[in-house]
Amino acid sequence: MRIRVIGAGIAGLTTALEFASAGCAVELIERNEKPGAGCSTVAGGLLGPWCETVENPDPLLQNYGLESIDYWTEIVPVAEHRGTIVVAAPRDKPELHRFARHTSGFEACDSARIAELEPDLSGRFEEALYFPQEAHLEPRVAIATLAARLASIPHVTSCYCMDASLARGTVDWTIDCRGLAGRDALPALRGVRGEMVVLETREIELCRPIRFLHPRHPIYIVPRAKGRFMVGATSIETESEAKITARSAVELLNAAYAVHPAFGEAEIVETGVGLRPAYPDNLPKILRADRTIRLNGLYRHGFLLAPALARRVVKVILEKATFPEVMDETPGERQGPRDHLDDARRPLARARL
Repeated sequence: MRIRVIGAGIAGLTTALEFASAGCAVELIERNEKPGAGCSTVAGGLLGPWCETVENPDPLLQNYGLESIDYWTEIVPVAEHRGTIVVAAPRDKPELHRFARHTSGFEACDSARIAELEPDLSGRFEEALYFPQEAHLEPRVAIATLAARLASIPHVTSCYCMDASLARGTVDWTIDCRGLAGRDALPALRGVRGEMVVLETREIELCRPIRFLHPRHPIYIVPRAKGRFMVGATSIETESEAKITARSAVELLNAAYAVHPAFGEAEIVETGVGLRPAYPDNLPKILRADRTIRLNGLYRHGFLLAPALARRVVKVILEKATFPEVMDETPGERQGPRDHLDDARRPLARARL
């Protein structure tokens, strides 16, 4: 079977690899000169299905997320399985308690346990939530690894700097993974702007992502290699692709400083902006029309959901399977516009603070 995948973001790359692994001849088409040129490379790379259920309790996030953690730790082993720590400033302890009430799979930590997990946070926080089964990855490493695997498979052809309309030859199925560029066929899509900064410092070491809660602008800090930390991310209802705003940069940096003062002396080595494709309910969809399947709407859950979604696209075509949770049109789309800073098989019993 011949498959054409359009778009080499995280959705397109994982889908192409799943079809190739199933023995299909795959043609991957990307209009940019390299894979992951859209919002994928400025993502946080958080694999946190328990933390994400606080904002959206839909079971899809946890079920698909757990499957994807296995993918990133076993099939394409680029993730670090070190968990996530959620903290808040003393005055914002109610935010931490609210977070705990809306999720599970965590260990309630006191200051001693926090120091044991992250020595450089010793004395910084009195309470925290530790989600031991969550993981994280470096998006650019994941994208490069996927692209390299595809390049090594003889029955995969990758075409960069190419418009899909110029593709020649017949295929059995076309899989459209263009993200926001796919809005010409999916008018319900909208872009949600995300902004981030990357800091570099040798004054602090962290082993796992830190989510810092605040009533107005929760953030996350994700450790990278060579003393770098990704601090993100805004979630703004606008489709502007302008550079990061001063207000967003200040709020991200202030929040990082609140986690640890050493970030105040860190060097800013990168800023980034991306537009995440989202449906009104902020959940992904697999939509079929004739011999085309459109996989889109991953919002800010690209790395968390893409592998599980890609597997289901393959099963839809090769096994004629159906997955109502992502294939049915969603009635009563839930939330309206938002403007804020974002914040294994069986979850642990919920702890009480």
